Amino acid sequence: MAISKKIILKTLPEDPGVYQFLSKEKKIIYVGKAKNLKKRVSSYFLKNIKSRKTLNLVKNTKFIEHAVVKSESDALLLENSLIKENQPKYNILLRDDKTYPWICIKNERFPRIFLTRKFIKDGSEYFGPYTNVKVINILLNLIRTLYPIRTSNYNFSQKQINNPKNEIFLNVHKNSGHSLILGFKKFDKSLIKNLVSEESYNENIEHARDILNGKFSFIKSILKKKMINFSKNLEYENAQSVKEKLNLLENYQSKSTVVSQKLSNIDVFSIISDLDFAFINYLQIINGRVVRFHNQEVRKKMNESDEKILSHIILSLREKFNSQSKIIISPFDYKKLINLKFIVPKSGDKKKLLDLSFKNVKIFRLERNKQIQLIDPEKHINRIMEQMKIDLKLKSEPRHIECFDISTIQGTNNVGSCVVFMNGKPAKKYYRKFNIKTVNGQNDFGSMKEVVYRRYRRLLEEKKVLPNLIIIDGGKGQLSSAVKSLKDLNLFEKIPILGIAKRLEELYFPNDTIPLYLNKKSETLKIIQQLRNEAHRFGISFHRNKRSKSALVSGLDGINGIGENTKNKILKKFKSISRLKNVRDTQIINEIGKSKAQKIINYLKDNS
Repeated sequence: MAISKKIILKTLPEDPGVYQFLSKEKKIIYVGKAKNLKKRVSSYFLKNIKSRKTLNLVKNTKFIEHAVVKSESDALLLENSLIKENQPKYNILLRDDKTYPWICIKNERFPRIFLTRKFIKDGSEYFGPYTNVKVINILLNLIRTLYPIRTSNYNFSQKQINNPKNEIFLNVHKNSGHSLILGFKKFDKSLIKNLVSEESYNENIEHARDILNGKFSFIKSILKKKMINFSKNLEYENAQSVKEKLNLLENYQSKSTVVSQKLSNIDVFSIISDLDFAFINYLQIINGRVVRFHNQEVRKKMNESDEKILSHIILSLREKFNSQSKIIISPFDYKKLINLKFIVPKSGDKKKLLDLSFKNVKIFRLERNKQIQLIDPEKHINRIMEQMKIDLKLKSEPRHIECFDISTIQGTNNVGSCVVFMNGKPAKKYYRKFNIKTVNGQNDFGSMKEVVYRRYRRLLEEKKVLPNLIIIDGGKGQLSSAVKSLKDLNLFEKIPILGIAKRLEELYFPNDTIPLYLNKKSETLKIIQQLRNEAHRFGISFHRNKRSKSALVSGLDGINGIGENTKNKILKKFKSISRLKNVRDTQIINEIGKSKAQKIINYLKDNS
């Protein structure tokens, strides 16, 4: 289904991510990153754009694609990978061979730790990549402050250092918590306090590795003690310096989802579906980098499972994009059907990739549904009604829903409200208010029983259409009260009824002690919540008006010569005592005459 750019812009997510502009031949002509995809992509299509390059880009853009990531940093890394892979026509800044920096723990005796842009497969460990060199420098400085880590060969050759038969030590001079590396040294008993053995050095490397992996608890405890000691000694500048390092550790993210040196060539697939369509996301990873993302919508056949649909899509997408990957990450294991290695990950980097794919496919489905809502509202409503029918196990679609709520404060001015939704939308002309007549004091159950009974007795008497579903704002007690009224009217089991409890949004059904829990993002739950909230709003509004009127009438009861007609006239005009106190005397005189107005004015002054 071809979707116009105007519709796509309206339904873009407000998440960090990467976007691609494609030509009419579906060739990528521009790749960009965004902290907020909706705002950034929309900015290209504003009317006041003057840049010739941007105008040409927009003119040649026929399709827009995007991928959502967890952070702005990941967006920058993914943008870099996509530009290098696709070399888009309108990208000029990242088309060179520049790569983002890593931190390397060198595979050698007394390993060095340093910044590098070169990725060499020699057994060394690499952490990153990082989008900010300043962060790397602070981390390296932190590690070197805490532990004596060498930066060069000093007085020994690389051959001497690498010789395992050569027992050597690092000669470290320590002073006031600071370390100065003087070079390598053979064992010298007179310098034993300054010598760091290879075993001790490797323990320091292990602590440094924890920092680079984001395991900070041990390091943070050391830094906090240092900060407290500096403060006690009134060394506030040193304390502030340590505090800044702590803040860095709090905000530091050690790993990227879109770039990982632990991954090679992998295809990642995910799928979700609704009644009629399945939605698939595909991520292609080459040399540890996401270099392609693709979303696809597929019409489902009768009772076709996600597992079966995805097995066909995997083969077609791999052929379409000429994927040579031997490893596939997916929610299902197809190794018996397809001669490749399938992984259904439970944790680690591979699980993060699958989670990223699922996040994108969920957003893709949400966008498609929003687009259908804009293009074909009737189709959108039909889909939601059918979904509600399935979720709530109804016999027919709930095209006409009524929701009830009771409003009261300390048992006074009890009122009920009934709101009506037609085809999932408020039908305000059918809303009804109820003054509670048969219940005194605070009794939500009795009030609910009265309101439901009065509502449907009247509909029966007037031979009007009954709803397809009744919703009660409340738990088991309110639901049971409403059910009694339906039984009295011989309507129970003729109209489906349920109650929604606010605490965990449980849905209760008659004769069932176990509530139904719908997914918090379920469209069915959202419609029910809208009904509940609208009934509450409508009831509260009515209740406030009733309280204001009661306060005004009772406030005028003590005035001699002011009868019911005058009170009602004042009530209709000024609504409340507080408003009446703030109006000009002439306004009251104009409304009820000078004689009666003077009595009210004098009374208000005496009781102000």
